[in-house]
Amino acid sequence: MFGINGYELIILAVLAVAILGPERLPEYASQLARLVRELRRMATGAREQLREEVGPEIDEVDWRKLDPRQYDPRRIIKEALLDDVEEAVRPAAARSKGSARPAAAPYGAGPAVPAPGGQAAAPPAPSPLQRIERLGAGEPAPFDAEAT
Repeated sequence: MFGINGYELIILAVLAVAILGPERLPEYASQLARLVRELRRMATGAREQLREEVGPEIDEVDWRKLDPRQYDPRRIIKEALLDDVEEAVRPAAARSKGSARPAAAPYGAGPAVPAPGGQAAAPPAPSPLQRIERLGAGEPAPFDAEAT
């Protein structure tokens, strides 16, 4: 219970009889019993108040899963990584089934589409998400002070 085995409990009882004496020991034992009853009553009241405030879903909580002794960092990391993969895979699966719109070709990709008049039309203007800016040869990459 408190990390006390039977041998240590007997020693504590003998010390209590020796220190308190047989006259005062029953009085202290009854005070200890009242304290234990009061603590149990308070714990029961707190449990009932919690159930009253949270509602019936408190009974559905798996308390063993929340026990810190069940903490396994490998399992937690594995579950977190698999959750991310499952969320990332769902949109790709929807795209392969044709339910999502097809991805647009990158800017400048593919041949120019001929216009109705027979002349080649310019490729469509890129959206901000599709715009690719290339650096010139020997040009240094831009420096971002917030990223470092």
